[in-house]
Amino acid sequence: MEKELKINTADSLKEKLWIGIPVVLLIGLLSVLIYNHHAEFSWNGFVEGFNEEFLVFFAIGVFAQLVDGTLGMGYGATSTSFLLAYGVPPVVSSTAVHVSEMFTTGASALSHHRFGNINKKLVKHLLIPGVLGSITGAYLLSDVINGDIIKPFIAVYMIILAVIIIRKALKKSIVKKKTKKLGVLAVFGGFMDSVGGGGWGPIVTSTLLGRGRNPRYTIGSVNAAEFAISFASGITFMLFGGIHGWQVIIGLILGGVIAAPLGAYLVNKIKRKPMMVAVGILIILLSLKTLSKLL
Repeated sequence: MEKELKINTADSLKEKLWIGIPVVLLIGLLSVLIYNHHAEFSWNGFVEGFNEEFLVFFAIGVFAQLVDGTLGMGYGATSTSFLLAYGVPPVVSSTAVHVSEMFTTGASALSHHRFGNINKKLVKHLLIPGVLGSITGAYLLSDVINGDIIKPFIAVYMIILAVIIIRKALKKSIVKKKTKKLGVLAVFGGFMDSVGGGGWGPIVTSTLLGRGRNPRYTIGSVNAAEFAISFASGITFMLFGGIHGWQVIIGLILGGVIAAPLGAYLVNKIKRKPMMVAVGILIILLSLKTLSKLL
């Protein structure tokens, strides 16, 4: 009896830590950033920010979360494609996507943890390399790489991600194979996710599922690791690039949070393969629109 009580207490403590630590860190970080960039958070600027443009970002957040909730991937690729097509600079769009993902992936990771969908060994292999890759990519995009120069490359990268999503939808069941170099995969996935504004799911999840891994534990573990990747890149973007375009960030967060329950409900109502093909085609069209503006 005492042993069971200790186990339950330990599990309860772990769940509280899963929620408490990220929340405390996020509140502390946002407080410091708002203090350092208080001019961007004036009352007049805040009120004027809730305009028609904000509603566009809110709608993008809703749609991207519905895609991610039903497919288990595609939040970053979908939202970034829309934001770039709308004219948002790469560093602002990537910052907004990753800061909003702090909330959406945190909720997702907690849900997978509660349902026992996480393979701790797989998470450990992905976590540190993925975080290092995401921090490197976020730093380069916010402080080194010129956003105007990289914008067409990001659009092409989004087309590649869309092809990966469509390919996964059309692929038949495969035999399980041993996955090698998980660390390299995580570094690449984290780096491209930060620089491109999305790709952790399509790159890492698709590769692991393509090797025949169990979908339940793969999606759960990759989602759990994605919270740390989004948190690390979001912090890096804000520290080196500051806060720009808070309307985009708040719009994506509110849209994503509101759409999350609907996405969870629709996951068993909508056929995945046609949805994946449709989303892939949409991302390609949006990316082609972005490229056409630059050429």
